[in-house]
Amino acid sequence: MPDQQLAAERRQRLAAAMGEAGIERVVLYGNAWQGDYLRYGSDFGILEGHGIALIGRDGSAALYLDSASEAERAELEVPELAVHFAADLFRAVGARLEGGNERLAAAPRRFVPRWLVDPARRFKLADATALVDKLLMHKAAGEIAAVRRAAEIADAAYVEFRNAVRPGRRQYEIVADIEAHLRARGCPDNFMIIGSGGKDVLGMTPPSERRIAAGDLVTTELTPAVDGYFAQICRTLVVGQASAAQQRAFAVFVEALQAGIAAVRPGARAADVAKAENDVFRKYGLGEYTTNKWTRVRGHGMGLFADSKPHILEDVETVLAPGMTLIVHPNTYHPDAGYIVLGDAVLVTDRGAEVLCRTPRQLFEVTAS
Repeated sequence: MPDQQLAAERRQRLAAAMGEAGIERVVLYGNAWQGDYLRYGSDFGILEGHGIALIGRDGSAALYLDSASEAERAELEVPELAVHFAADLFRAVGARLEGGNERLAAAPRRFVPRWLVDPARRFKLADATALVDKLLMHKAAGEIAAVRRAAEIADAAYVEFRNAVRPGRRQYEIVADIEAHLRARGCPDNFMIIGSGGKDVLGMTPPSERRIAAGDLVTTELTPAVDGYFAQICRTLVVGQASAAQQRAFAVFVEALQAGIAAVRPGARAADVAKAENDVFRKYGLGEYTTNKWTRVRGHGMGLFADSKPHILEDVETVLAPGMTLIVHPNTYHPDAGYIVLGDAVLVTDRGAEVLCRTPRQLFEVTAS
């Protein structure tokens, strides 16, 4: 389905949800880090600065950007929108909201600049975050198709990753190879982090100048996007032959991932998935490594943002439903091997979880020579 058709469907769904909630216009905010709310209503993938889309229930749409270059790009990429460059973005938007009696709302309201939600304003912005979150999490058929294609691209890119890892190569050289591979296949966006080393490595980061060495564990989260929709794969490999300790440690992660995916079904909570993963580590006396001292989440939603709701944690009560797309990943530190990652993209269906990644769940080995 072309991206334009996806955008039209999103706007129709948003207008319908606004109608049910009695909202006339919604303020959608985005920035270069998190632009999924903004993109949902405007179809503009922001790269720098701040942006606000004003979306009317009647189908009207205006996009305000505080970067002149972004405004120029938006005029080409989303010509159906009224695009405005405004260095003082928030006052420009405020001027459009003044003077009416419409019911207004914003998403995500907690990120909207304070000036726009100040009680001194004559207009009031209700919180539409939950309304838009529901749309972002519960995907239509065209959105699911885009995530499926992104997962296929992630599988192919991991093959390239394995081929790129060799002793002496720097982390950034490996990531550059993957970026070139993805761009050559029409994939312009990819969130990727990497780790390499032994028990001294506590996580993954953007690529550094560190050289790959024999014996390293090399980890990555690889997250390409299709038509703005992300899918992620997490895998670990060894440069050389995996040791018995590394194999034993990795087996715990395989068991935890299987338990987490088995817990994904309609009506289950995000907390249930996290607990299923964490209970495997607890069974082996590794419960400490499921805490926020060592790891952030046990997975998360995917879609127009690489790390969206729901977060897979034991205190997140979000109920899973068909149409949600997630990454389940029990990524954390293991005291005998170092930081290990393993995760697959999944789709919540009526029957449970459909795994979208096809890469085997194994501790890959690449040549150390």
